[in-house]
Amino acid sequence: MRRGLLLSLILLMLIGLPGSGLAQLNDDYKELQGIIDIHAHVGPATELSISRTLDAIEAAQLAQRHGMRAINLKQHYLETASWAYLVSRVVPGIKVFGGIALNRSVGGLNVNAIEQVATFKGGFGRVVYMPTFESEFYNPNSPIGVPVSKNGQLLPAVFDVLKVVAKYDMALSTGHSSPAESLMIIKAAKDAGVTRIFVQHPALNRINMSVEMQKEAVKMGALLEYVLGEALGNVKDFEHWTGLIKAVGPENVVIGTDLGQWGRSTPTDGYKVVIPRMLKAGFTQAQLDMMMKTNPARLLGLEKW
Repeated sequence: MRRGLLLSLILLMLIGLPGSGLAQLNDDYKELQGIIDIHAHVGPATELSISRTLDAIEAAQLAQRHGMRAINLKQHYLETASWAYLVSRVVPGIKVFGGIALNRSVGGLNVNAIEQVATFKGGFGRVVYMPTFESEFYNPNSPIGVPVSKNGQLLPAVFDVLKVVAKYDMALSTGHSSPAESLMIIKAAKDAGVTRIFVQHPALNRINMSVEMQKEAVKMGALLEYVLGEALGNVKDFEHWTGLIKAVGPENVVIGTDLGQWGRSTPTDGYKVVIPRMLKAGFTQAQLDMMMKTNPARLLGLEKW
């Protein structure tokens, strides 16, 4: 009898552990109440992709336990709207969304692939990313590069993509485009009727968008995505990161984690490390809420939810 009771207690404990495959989690702690991670990297991944620490279910469970409002699943090579639907069925108490990055595995600037994500039952497909790891900017003179411009002009296929994004009121990320390409994409997106636009990784060394260009992007109607993964280095890295946010204005910034890689902090631990540092660096709680709650909600269409 005692042995059976002990086994039952062990099973109940396992239900609340990420990785157990079970989603009935207790509300153990809520220190990240209401935060939305717009940039959650999750598995499973193919052998040709990048390994991740957490799969989509584990990431949602962890976020739910910390009281987060929503996470947006990002994958460079697979759509994640279908993942979001399934995870939402398994993990209650948190909203889960996905999208599609326009790399070669989905056909590049493929309008049909975007429409499949946009029309996925339940509205789980919310974000379209211009090419990321396979952008031509990241892969110059390479056959794997997916171009968005030529001779300083956007390709016709980009305009076709923007029409679909506008039609379904999705969020548009500039992906890993060059700073100049990002500004062209933002202008064309606004002209096409896209209302949810963000510049991805403007502070990343490989992109290195100047403060002046970031401010221009804001004037054109875009938000600027800064990620916790860039703030977890040494003190100098953190001070540079926060200095850029102050320069462009916290009201114009959306913060995601860009975490989930092997050997790095989990997304929730990233928040728990960086938030106290940001408060100590002079940011107000209202500014943090704007960057981590309000602006991500606007991009995902959750303003009125």
